[in-house]
Amino acid sequence: MHSHEADVAEAIIEAVIRTLWAYRTEVAILSLLGIGWLSTERIHGPRSAWAALATAVLLVVVVAPIRRRMARRLRHARAGRQWSRAVRAARIKPLEGRTPSARGMKDIPAGEQFYVKVPPGSSVAHLDKKAEVLAAALRAREVRIRRDPANASRAEVVIARRDPLSIDSVIGWPYLDAPQVSLWSPIPVGVGEEGQLVTLSLPERNVLVGGEPGSGKSAALSLLVASAALDPTSELWLLDGKLVELAVWRRCANGSVGVSVAGAIDLLLHLQSEMEERYAMLLEAGKRKVSPGDGLPLHVVVCDELAHYLTATERKDRLAFAEVLRDLISRGRAAGIIVLAATQKPSSDVIPTSVRDLFGFRWALRCSTPQASDTILGSGWASAGYSAARIDPALRGVGYLLHEGGIPVRLRSCLLDDDAVAHLATRAEVLRAGGV
Repeated sequence: MHSHEADVAEAIIEAVIRTLWAYRTEVAILSLLGIGWLSTERIHGPRSAWAALATAVLLVVVVAPIRRRMARRLRHARAGRQWSRAVRAARIKPLEGRTPSARGMKDIPAGEQFYVKVPPGSSVAHLDKKAEVLAAALRAREVRIRRDPANASRAEVVIARRDPLSIDSVIGWPYLDAPQVSLWSPIPVGVGEEGQLVTLSLPERNVLVGGEPGSGKSAALSLLVASAALDPTSELWLLDGKLVELAVWRRCANGSVGVSVAGAIDLLLHLQSEMEERYAMLLEAGKRKVSPGDGLPLHVVVCDELAHYLTATERKDRLAFAEVLRDLISRGRAAGIIVLAATQKPSSDVIPTSVRDLFGFRWALRCSTPQASDTILGSGWASAGYSAARIDPALRGVGYLLHEGGIPVRLRSCLLDDDAVAHLATRAEVLRAGGV
């Protein structure tokens, strides 16, 4: 009996301590106010104490920076308690009685972001498996849990309460008024869910952009083409399977082909010869790859509607195009050749996997099915929660970009309308002609 009473007392004490810890922010604020009131009352009397307390409350209400900071602290404390309750409600066996608390919480456009440390005997995977259960308990849009690559006991958690990319607003391109661009620098392409600027580094990379009609695929490709055109040290080569999609950039290009598959093959063979010459030069110079300042321009090959060339009527043309393109993608990176391709149908029956899988960077706009999303991003990403099929068809320009981070980033691309593209193309033409 004595032992039972001791256990009950211990449980009560533990519950009180846990409650006080959960409300530590509010307890600290009330304690400070109480200490201040008692100190003032002891020295100056109760009237002065009440006046000091009223002044403190008034400062919080009237002074915006103080009010915002206090509100943020209280909001974060409440979110931390919600998180703890959600983890307990999820009944994750290795975590029962050892709820990982939220640390370092901050506001992001989607909701709140913080990190947790899981206790010994559990893993981040245990939390991740219950992400949907946690989201339901929190009444949130979703919960994203990402393991720290450097520390298996630590994870970044995002409670997404809203979709910041669904806001009907235009995201301007930072380089719209830039006098010129360097392809050796990261290219801004959009804004992520956490409000961060998303960039792409093109040297030694090839990019595949895919999505259903009307998803914003051509507009996304235009950001990369515009960057290449505004770099007067680069050489631009166009393969326009729709004939009109890249037409505005033709005067900036070193070579351009329309729907002719034979013409496209000849252009790629020319670049293949250039690649071989460059490797011979690099070998003689004792270098492994093209670098900034060595006098060798980057070659940017843009292919809009890749499927057009890979579904040519003549089988020998299809094979010849696929083979030379595969060679440029696989071996051209170190020689300064960048391939940018866009397509509506990236499936293996249209684009051979020997070509498709060589693209290191993938950009998936809205797709009709999870399988179509996976053909762009790579197998398995849809089941891991990164499916372009889940994107609202009305959200043009929203997609997933698989790039330097190794994990797809959901973003909304910057917008370049027809007038902006025409303006950029004219400026690039003047720039490449030696003008200002």
